[in-house]
Amino acid sequence: MDIEIKKTEKPVNYQEAISLLEGRLKQVSENKGKELIWILEHEAVYTAGTSYSKKEILDKTIKIHETNRGGKITYHGPGQLIFYFVIDLRNRKKDIRKFINIIETSIIETLKFYDVHTFSDRDNVGIWVNNNEKIEKIAAIGVRVSKWIAYHGFSLNIKNSLNPFKSIVPCGISDRGVTNLKKISEQNYEKIQDILIEKFLTNLKSLNA
Repeated sequence: MDIEIKKTEKPVNYQEAISLLEGRLKQVSENKGKELIWILEHEAVYTAGTSYSKKEILDKTIKIHETNRGGKITYHGPGQLIFYFVIDLRNRKKDIRKFINIIETSIIETLKFYDVHTFSDRDNVGIWVNNNEKIEKIAAIGVRVSKWIAYHGFSLNIKNSLNPFKSIVPCGISDRGVTNLKKISEQNYEKIQDILIEKFLTNLKSLNA
């Protein structure tokens, strides 16, 4: 299948990105547009998924942008890689759990390339790392499916500030922390987006009907 690959270097406003995603979702649903993978960074923003609780906002002065994706509250900002997609499952196996597993596997395999060993957790969605006996989140996943078209995506912490996460209970999980790749292993991550795309496209083939 023909998937457009889009990369944006300058930080993108969250609402503008979601408007573009939803526009592409409509095009794909009407068979008038290509599926999409879009790599970007966001301007600083707190976003809340459909299952968040206001108790997870620790600093009541921050502004929360409510969204229609799954999941709870997280933070996006410069230094964090955002991997958005619009993927049509109508002509693939209609298996949401398998699709989430493809996302998780793609992130884990990519980080293994950098000798950073991570894992998924069925009870706590996302990708985690055991950092000196502390379990910390390195990637957050939030997906919505509309008429068997999956969109939104995941964020991967590379060199973003971790301080903003102190204002919230990240993803609703209070007993685990958040980290980034720079903190775990100081190395060159310039090619990481290309590896992520390659792994995702390869793993996506397992959904071919």
